[in-house]
Amino acid sequence: MYKIAIAGASTLLGRELKDALSESPLAAANFLLLDEEEAQGQLDQVGDEVTFVRAIETDSFERADFTFFAGTETLTRKHWRTALRAGSTVLDLSGALDQETGVLVRAPWLGSESTTVDLFTPAVVPAHPASLALALLLERLQLAAPLRFAATTVLEPASAFGRAAMDELHQQTVSLLSFQTLPRAIYDAQAAYNLLGGLGESSSINLGAEEARIRRHYEALGDGRWPALALQVIQAPVFHGHAFSIFAELERAVDISSVEEALSGDHVDLVLEDTDSPSNLAATGQNDVLVRLRPERDGRNPNQASRIWLWAASDNLRLHAQNAVECALDLRRLRPAGTVQ
Repeated sequence: MYKIAIAGASTLLGRELKDALSESPLAAANFLLLDEEEAQGQLDQVGDEVTFVRAIETDSFERADFTFFAGTETLTRKHWRTALRAGSTVLDLSGALDQETGVLVRAPWLGSESTTVDLFTPAVVPAHPASLALALLLERLQLAAPLRFAATTVLEPASAFGRAAMDELHQQTVSLLSFQTLPRAIYDAQAAYNLLGGLGESSSINLGAEEARIRRHYEALGDGRWPALALQVIQAPVFHGHAFSIFAELERAVDISSVEEALSGDHVDLVLEDTDSPSNLAATGQNDVLVRLRPERDGRNPNQASRIWLWAASDNLRLHAQNAVECALDLRRLRPAGTVQ
């Protein structure tokens, strides 16, 4: 029986994490829900267990086997060392620790990482969900043929930046339809009905930092096995779900059926019909990355291609939570079992 603390339990990601834990082998654990003081006293539930959200105190992490940080980067930086000193294994979903010495970026679904955790690993960062989706797809493509080049545009949803961003997108939409002044506290730009490669100077969201984090996590997961990724992040006027436009060039032309076979498998749902095109809406609530293959066919052999376009979508919060749970399951081997005599 484990004790699991969730810091940032009332956030969008915290709620998705609770659902993922309830569906996992860790569902029987004792859960402690923690958050900022303004969330204190909220009634919440993990699986069949009903409990209250508590404010984080100096002794909050005592006897916790795992502590998931699913809140802001500030919350993580403030409390993660306290959790470590209490003997808890730290999993940082906020991404605040991905450049800390010894902290590893992980995605057990890939199954071929060169770095492994040990008793001296201070914390683990479950990979950014966009990095995980891209890594899954590009790793699968390499089963067909080595990759020469890869580029992607990531369409980022409001939910990636929390409930405040979603609320402001909703308020902007309503304000535009009623010809009222737009709220700009989060985006400092018109995010509704718009695609943005950059936000206002006073925006609390930094797309450049988000792009850099996706790139870092992609490189950490690949460890040189894949080509450098040409990457651009665009703020999309959607509430939930990542979408990806991906171009990949293979070292040689291969049968398109071989590419389809390589892409298919666990955690990836290959969509074959145009009528079922992947979308952020279709991906909501799905554990898999939805992907549609659009090859540039070889003129001499229309059944082959070396230049591949992929249109993909995934549930950003669910993918992140699922990966975090998989990281915890992978870390169980480092936790002592039973009573030490």
